Amino acid sequence: MRVARTPAELAVRPRAVAIGTFDGVHLGHRAVIAATLAENGTPTAVTFHPHPRIVLGNRVDLLSTIDRRLELLEAAGIVEALVVDFTPEVAALAPLDFLGEYLAAPGAQVVVAGEDFRFGRLSAGDLETVRGAGIEARAVPLLDGVSSTRVRELVREGRVEAAAALLGRPFELDGIVVSGDQRGGTLGFPTANLRVPPDQLVPAYGIYAGAVGEHRAAVSIGVNPHYGGAERRIEAFLLDWHGDLYGKRLVLELWRKLRDERMFASEGELVAQIASDVAETRAAVRPG
Repeated sequence: MRVARTPAELAVRPRAVAIGTFDGVHLGHRAVIAATLAENGTPTAVTFHPHPRIVLGNRVDLLSTIDRRLELLEAAGIVEALVVDFTPEVAALAPLDFLGEYLAAPGAQVVVAGEDFRFGRLSAGDLETVRGAGIEARAVPLLDGVSSTRVRELVREGRVEAAAALLGRPFELDGIVVSGDQRGGTLGFPTANLRVPPDQLVPAYGIYAGAVGEHRAAVSIGVNPHYGGAERRIEAFLLDWHGDLYGKRLVLELWRKLRDERMFASEGELVAQIASDVAETRAAVRPG
């Protein structure tokens, strides 16, 4: 998929454009993309980074990094994407000015969005504005109960299986493996310590079954209370993996919460519990 950061980087050609923030690329977003693919013209996504609500002064815990969002859009069938650098100046654009610069200029012939989509200064623009400018517009009905907000609520509660039902795939953490305290190796379960961006949503503390690619992973999210930890860690033990992961990017799927984190009477009891967690991880079923 070709990714542009300014409209000038896109060749002018007939386009079917899906527009939205697409955080998480959940089932509602995928319905918009599917409707876009059904239209004539190059399937194109116009998305925003940073998240518009963050620029407008709100806190937003993101479901996906911009890199992962683009990968998911490509997997859904998008051929070209325009990432709009969302700034206060962009937020202040009149709807027709935004439409002309970011939609009409690259050749949009039809614009597809959720039926509640708004754009431009004071959110004054909608799909009727698009039609009034002479560009076809398709409003995709919202899916009942499916929204990025609802997915965030479920993930914060650790209900990753329920979140997967709305995403159409497992919830993911996307980060870089960094050095940890290496305690897992001494216990027989060496872990990858994942550092995620500060604005990425992290689930409720606990132990999860998940996967990295083809390798299942038992995942600890929390402060490791057995050793008196205070700093949040995301540690993944990849089953049947041997190799050096330091510095590598991992996309970590979370399939199911196994239990809350807790202290143990002894290190031996902790090791036995980890072994049980690993066995549950081997038996877990991928949701979504």
